[in-house]
Amino acid sequence: PGHGWSGRGTNNENPSAQANTIAALMDHLGIRKAVVVGHSFGGVVTSAFGREHPDKTLGLVFLAPATHPWPGGATAWYYDLTTIPVLGWLFSETLTYPAGTLQMADATTCVFSPNKVPDNYLGMASIPLVLRPKAFRANATDVAGLYRYALDAAPRYNEIKAPTVVISGDRDKVVYAHIHSVGLARDIAGAELVWVHNLGHKPDWIAPDLTVGAIEKVAGKNIDLQAMARTVEARIAGDAYGAGRCADIKVPQAELAPT
Repeated sequence: PGHGWSGRGTNNENPSAQANTIAALMDHLGIRKAVVVGHSFGGVVTSAFGREHPDKTLGLVFLAPATHPWPGGATAWYYDLTTIPVLGWLFSETLTYPAGTLQMADATTCVFSPNKVPDNYLGMASIPLVLRPKAFRANATDVAGLYRYALDAAPRYNEIKAPTVVISGDRDKVVYAHIHSVGLARDIAGAELVWVHNLGHKPDWIAPDLTVGAIEKVAGKNIDLQAMARTVEARIAGDAYGAGRCADIKVPQAELAPT
């Protein structure tokens, strides 16, 4: 709620509330159960949905998720600034759009790095919408509150019983895959971790075949996701986009990563 063309509504300031809104929408549309897919911050909403609405959950797919507490709990300075009363409103109303527009191409390159940004991505995904003041404030509130929410929620991920797949890349420059993705696979019984070498933060765009396969698998089909991951790896093995411009994030607990 509050992203894209959706309204923020009331009482949608944390992932649990957002999961409740999705559940209410399913009721309105007559959808009894669904496969819920979450990318990045959407991962924590997906985890909230699976934990709090098990009767509506057919399966869960996490794509490069952010779900667990991370060392220091820091986020980008502009998210913290935007959540400050008055000052944050002024910042988002005056500077966010022009400054964000200037930096959007480089920032997007680093989100995808080391993989290539698809030629139609910015337009097809309507990325500039996030720079609108209300949408930016909603996003900032979500991201700035993620660490506090995860501190309380992560110890209860073991309550999730739905079929679960987690897809993550070892070159993610946005979130700590070794904490979030490995953590989900550890905390959710029976969860399958699909670890893809040389994949960045965007499996939904770089590995759509694998993503669809994961959705089909949690819905009940017999699919070898590990074999599909090897096919993706062969396809992206030579990718080195953003090299020299996009720094790898310092990885804590790297020893936990699959090899």
